[in-house]
Amino acid sequence: MELKQIINRLIPFLKPYKWLIIGTLLLTLLGSLTAQVNPLVLRYTVDQIDLMLRQGKVLPAGLSLLGVISVILFAKEILNIFLQFGQKFYGEKLRINVSFHLAQTAVEKILTYRMAFYTNETNQSGRLQTRIDRGVESLTKLVQNFFIDVLPLFANAIVALVVMFSANVYVGLVALCVLPAYFYVSFRQAQKLQGVRRKLRGQREDKNNGLINLIDSISVIKSFVREQYEGKKQLTLQQRLMDLQLQTRKTGFIFEGLKSFIEQIGVVLIIILTAYLVLDRQISIGAIMFHIMLFSNVSAPIRQLHRIYDEMNDALIYAEGFFSILDAEGETESLGHTVSTPLKGDFVLKNVDFYYPTGVHALKNVNIHIQSGKTTALVGLSGAGKSTVINLLTKFYASSGGTIALDGIPLPAYDTHALRDDIGLVLQKNHIFKGSIEENIRYGKPKATSEEIREAAQKAFLHEQILDLPEQYQSDASMLSGGQQQRIAIARLFLKNPPIIFLDEPTASLDAIVTEQIRNSIEAIKEGRTVVIISHSISQIMDADMIYVMQRGEVVENGKHEELYDQNGVYRTIFDASTRSLNLDKISKTLDNN
Repeated sequence: MELKQIINRLIPFLKPYKWLIIGTLLLTLLGSLTAQVNPLVLRYTVDQIDLMLRQGKVLPAGLSLLGVISVILFAKEILNIFLQFGQKFYGEKLRINVSFHLAQTAVEKILTYRMAFYTNETNQSGRLQTRIDRGVESLTKLVQNFFIDVLPLFANAIVALVVMFSANVYVGLVALCVLPAYFYVSFRQAQKLQGVRRKLRGQREDKNNGLINLIDSISVIKSFVREQYEGKKQLTLQQRLMDLQLQTRKTGFIFEGLKSFIEQIGVVLIIILTAYLVLDRQISIGAIMFHIMLFSNVSAPIRQLHRIYDEMNDALIYAEGFFSILDAEGETESLGHTVSTPLKGDFVLKNVDFYYPTGVHALKNVNIHIQSGKTTALVGLSGAGKSTVINLLTKFYASSGGTIALDGIPLPAYDTHALRDDIGLVLQKNHIFKGSIEENIRYGKPKATSEEIREAAQKAFLHEQILDLPEQYQSDASMLSGGQQQRIAIARLFLKNPPIIFLDEPTASLDAIVTEQIRNSIEAIKEGRTVVIISHSISQIMDADMIYVMQRGEVVENGKHEELYDQNGVYRTIFDASTRSLNLDKISKTLDNN
């Protein structure tokens, strides 16, 4: 992105703070005017002292001059304190407000995106975090540089240049001629580093994403004793990042040396020219220091420009990544329209095809009828496409082909949020938010009372275990075992009490006793509701009203348990494997002996 494009994108974020900007600009203008007081006072002082010395006047005659000068300079410094405080405070307030606005906009935006956005390998959590954090940081630095650093510096420079020209055109021209050379070197530096900075951004994203994956996978890493292997992977990423950083700094130091040399050339030329003009009696001796100090004000932006350019170019690079998140319009969920009639839960999938963003053909010509008020089971080996069907029914993804209807209305026509409000979803692995057990259960119904939360926990057979904890319902939910966390998800379901329930291996991480208890609770909540269940446990799907058997993304069999078993097909194979895994022969002998 070019600087002009970034500024245009930033304008909507700056508009709410226009009076803050105007106040900062006024303070900046006043500050730039007071910055010229010292050169003016110095020239007047030197000229007056030179005149007094030539007239033979000594110290007593000059005391009044020193008194006046002291009052002017001290008054200027006191005024400067207030001006600088106001300018920096309002500039910083503007930066903080814009930072808040940018970050919140990014968060609100990504919450509207489809699941496909998050499954894209370029949008992994670590990459998104880096893109947002560094983008907001760089863009707010751009605002800070302009209103706190660049604007005051260049205001001072312009006013100083005007004063120099008004005092002597030739000296002003010398100062003016030095600037283009410096700006050209700075421009070349930016061009040289642009490609490197883009690579640097990518390496930072890779490093952050790798670190998050490492922490998330720590139990697997330690169980396989792969600490050294993972350490080497991170070392490689760190070394690449270090090489790019060194390359950036090396280039920066070279160009900074050139810019410093150009600045010093300007100082030398000013000294030579003003000395010549003094000797030629065109200007007073005080004008030498006067013009040198003014040129110092002109060159102040030059001394800061390399830092500002670095940060500005960071903004150019990271703004691309940040605004790419805001501009992912094609990833926004289709909300549809609100359907006023209560949902019955009658789903019909006709010739449905689906490809994941990675290109995997997950569903092929799938035809399924999920009848309202009944229990439908999806059975198949891992990777058969069962969970994908649920992802489509909840509008996490849109089908690539075919049609899906709910109660006779095309599924895309439903308001996505209203639809999900009427769906209860329990997955094999459910997310637990940072916070208390009560807060996590209340996620199923934000306005639930404490009594309702306890009732839901009792139905999920979690209440007694919660009471054994030191802080009970205020205990940290993330410290619970996997099985207990699964029961929190089931408690959310009971609390939400939706007309449609999707269960994807709901008791996978529970022990046998709790599995039986939860099964009884789920059986109770099933009544009068549409239920879709996925489970490798045959005992949980045998009583389903309809069973669909899936294999490699296709529905290969469907019917009731007895019908499918008699067909001696895929279902029979899965059923027989399940019974063998349970070692039913030995269990039967044990029961017979007792």
